[in-house]
Amino acid sequence: LLFLISICLASKRSKKTTTITTTTTTTTTSSSIPVPDVSKEIQEIRVLDPNPLPDPIPEPEPDEENPSVVYNRIQFEIGKNHRISYPTEQRPFLRSSSREGSGEVPTVIPEVSHLGWGHWYTLRELEDSTNGFAPENVIGEGGYGIVYHGVLKDNTNVAVKNLLNNRGQAEREFKVEVEAIGRVRHKNLVRLLGYCAEGAHRMLVYEYVDNGNLEQWLHGDVGSCSPLTWEIRMNIILGTAKGLTYLHEGLEPKVVHRDIKSSNILIDKQWNSKVSDFGLAKLLGSQSSYVTTRVMGTFGYVAPEYASTGMLNERSDVYSFGILIMEVITGRNPVDYSRPPEEVNLVDWLKKMVSNRNPEGVLDPKLPEKPTLRALKRVLLVALRCTDPNAQKRSKMGHVIH
Repeated sequence: LLFLISICLASKRSKKTTTITTTTTTTTTSSSIPVPDVSKEIQEIRVLDPNPLPDPIPEPEPDEENPSVVYNRIQFEIGKNHRISYPTEQRPFLRSSSREGSGEVPTVIPEVSHLGWGHWYTLRELEDSTNGFAPENVIGEGGYGIVYHGVLKDNTNVAVKNLLNNRGQAEREFKVEVEAIGRVRHKNLVRLLGYCAEGAHRMLVYEYVDNGNLEQWLHGDVGSCSPLTWEIRMNIILGTAKGLTYLHEGLEPKVVHRDIKSSNILIDKQWNSKVSDFGLAKLLGSQSSYVTTRVMGTFGYVAPEYASTGMLNERSDVYSFGILIMEVITGRNPVDYSRPPEEVNLVDWLKKMVSNRNPEGVLDPKLPEKPTLRALKRVLLVALRCTDPNAQKRSKMGHVIH
């Protein structure tokens, strides 16, 4: 009888030891769950109005046996690429077991969605840099955004593009532009320095190009003699072609700009061109020959097949680039109703002039000096090939450079 009693007691002690060991192992495992890394370049913003962001997750009851349950549920609902900031009184409950026996309940780190690159500017920073988005700071305005000149605290000049706050369209444009050029680096493309996504505000911060845009130099009040010589104009065309070639052939997925026009070609003090404004950009994977999308762009620059079918690929940009070449050579707008009926459409008029063997008649009268006939014919040939009605016959941007 004593022998049986001793065996029973030994068995109970063994079970108790196993239970303690299992509990300790479970606690250690839950406390070792890694917290997602946060980019040091991202500034955290307290969101006082959480409505524009995903709704806070309903506060779950704490699980005393497995504290990691609450943490895992929050991470699954939010997603690994998104972080949410809540006011203190609205933050979700999160029990931590990193300090055993402490009973502390830390709050979720204030976070918002980010893409892991560039600088995250606060709304206050951008307000201060643009004098509260003052009208006198406006340097550009389009159908989906207003561009302001700003000066940051470190005296860096920037261009701040404030997307219109029509929730949905503006947000889609924001995401497209950020994804398209967030990591793009090319001397003939305007560099995107960072962004702001605070509440309903969607803003993009670009490098500031300090010499206006091509439209201003072609059609602005520059007097009877334009400062844009033939050499400068050819340099601008070549730089634009290099930037587009990089978008079309140097990236995967390739980027189709969709809105190539003179006002989107910025000029620096050395007369170098930089392609800007990717608000309408589309990404085109290597397996896709085109993408069908809502027709967007600027009247006079849009390729005919894109306007009629909505089928978009890089050759749509090539057509717009051809129109741009014609505009640079002639100093005329793509469509100008102030001119005689036969000269309203730039493409039709230029083709007629060339077919009549009068290529020099298309030159901008404000040119300081005329180019050689050979140089003029060569550029006109490129422009006509780029604007071929048959998209498959158009030149590729890489061929234009050479």
